[in-house]
Amino acid sequence: MNNKIDRFFEMLKTKKVAVLGIGVSNAPVCVMFKKHGVDVLAVDRKNYDELGEYGKLLRENNIPLKCGDDYLDNIDADVIVRAPGIYYLNEKLTSYRKAGVAVTSEMELFFDLCPCKIYAITGTDGKTTTTTVTTLMLEKSGKKVYKGGNIGTALLPLVEEMTPDDVAVVELSSFQLISMRKSPDVAVITNIYPDHLNVHKDMEEYVGAKTNVLIHQNAFSKAVLNLDNADCNALETLVRGKLYKFSRENVPERGSFLSKDGWLCFTENGEVEKIVHKDEIKIPGLHNVENYLTAISIVHGDVKNEDIAEVARTFGGVEHRIEFVREIDGVRYYNDSIATSPASVTAGLCAFNRKIIIIAGGSDKKLDYSTLSGALNKFVKVLVLMGETAEAIEKAVRKDDTFDEKNMLILHADNMEEAVALAKQNAVDGDVVSLSPASASFDKYKNFEERGKHFKTVVNNL
Repeated sequence: MNNKIDRFFEMLKTKKVAVLGIGVSNAPVCVMFKKHGVDVLAVDRKNYDELGEYGKLLRENNIPLKCGDDYLDNIDADVIVRAPGIYYLNEKLTSYRKAGVAVTSEMELFFDLCPCKIYAITGTDGKTTTTTVTTLMLEKSGKKVYKGGNIGTALLPLVEEMTPDDVAVVELSSFQLISMRKSPDVAVITNIYPDHLNVHKDMEEYVGAKTNVLIHQNAFSKAVLNLDNADCNALETLVRGKLYKFSRENVPERGSFLSKDGWLCFTENGEVEKIVHKDEIKIPGLHNVENYLTAISIVHGDVKNEDIAEVARTFGGVEHRIEFVREIDGVRYYNDSIATSPASVTAGLCAFNRKIIIIAGGSDKKLDYSTLSGALNKFVKVLVLMGETAEAIEKAVRKDDTFDEKNMLILHADNMEEAVALAKQNAVDGDVVSLSPASASFDKYKNFEERGKHFKTVVNNL
């Protein structure tokens, strides 16, 4: 038994708890609370039927649901557990906090109650792949690993089965981190670029949220930062524990780097260890070399070098990140739905090392697409645009000095089916078609996963 967890649930039994935003993380949290005898209320804009499998889970466990457009109004609770999609500085949540209501989240509670070592990975791009390969490396070393957070699994409902000998590998978004006041044993920031500026009031708030992964660490902790990314590297002054860096361009004092002859290496105390050659990494692209460099700095000392290399040689990639879907008529189709920012799309385009056809656009995160226009003009021959950001992306492409009407065909589609059809009509034997949105998905889909799965269904139905 974990006395800390027992005390936590005894305390909650004296409170009214409202869980806001019912989805992949909070639906299991509601069930966990109910099983422990907590007075729990689920709160969401959607009703039971609209919540689908999550609504069914609530009904099966007799959990009441407050729903409707006014779902955030008049919540009678002592404790509110918000989903990441409900902005922490939302004026309604702010008013509840001022009234003395405790506002927390599934991930904050997990950090408080977790009995084992936590590796937490954040950043604008690369965090999902880095989280996944870090998990695989630790599993290869013989550890029982719990992977979750922003990557799609609720960890709080699993905390009672965890032991001090296990480890947790957690992907964290800025929406999760903005309210967190506890940092992990190992904190990682892959990079920092403008993102989610449709929600965060400015870039300063976005970066400030990311720094929460670092600033509450103690002197015995470990931090991993990107030496090549200026905004990330500048956070070194916040590190209290041991600092490691990774770089494709330089050799850090302590950490991982790419040698001139293509080896992913680790250095500490003046010694250099060659771990795996970049040509052995199964998933393509320099951005994945960077993801592996990040993971090497994370797990070095916990995982043998030969186990790190074995993961690099065998891991085929995460779903929705340059994921091969199928080949038809000599055209290869890839799902890169997770590429929701200009930087992540640029990295994906470079991985193909040729001109390709892409489907881009989605909901607006108030991003500057001029940072993507050069890569689009260099690597894209047919650009199929859809969604709210279609006009902004086209405008940025046409304003770029390298734009040439003869070298790029720009088309518009109303939906995924039409976009895929246009891509197929303009593809020839040997071409590549990639869903590379550079935008969020919320104009048409719940999340990037749903968008990616729809793209794969459409492609597989061709």
